[in-house]
Amino acid sequence: QVQLVESGGGLVQAGGSLRLSCAASGRTFSTYDMAWFRAAPGKEREFVAAIKFTGGITGYTDAVKGRFTISRDNAKSTVYLQMNSLKPEDTAVYYCAVDRYPVDSYYYRPGVEWYDYWGPGTQVTVSS
Repeated sequence: QVQLVESGGGLVQAGGSLRLSCAASGRTFSTYDMAWFRAAPGKEREFVAAIKFTGGITGYTDAVKGRFTISRDNAKSTVYLQMNSLKPEDTAVYYCAVDRYPVDSYYYRPGVEWYDYWGPGTQVTVSS
């Protein structure tokens, strides 16, 4: 069992920044790939960013490349999402998720079906 708790969401003006955090329980955080997803009102949950368990490889959806940065601190069992130059279309509930069984050291999986533990989500609202 893995418990995840996100924090750091809020209301920000377009062009602003937020830093999301996700704290995980358990002793094997360093073996998990981690990801952030988001769900905008009326839309399905979509992939935002992922980071391999080693921390050395990351990936992003095209909509956030160059603006968002995912990172992790295995000693603190925490994953972060630094969001800069926020746009109104980034408004969504943001979820962190765990892939407990990475396929290898290089490839992350962007599909929701690979992640079996999820946090409750944190709301991010970007005003224009």
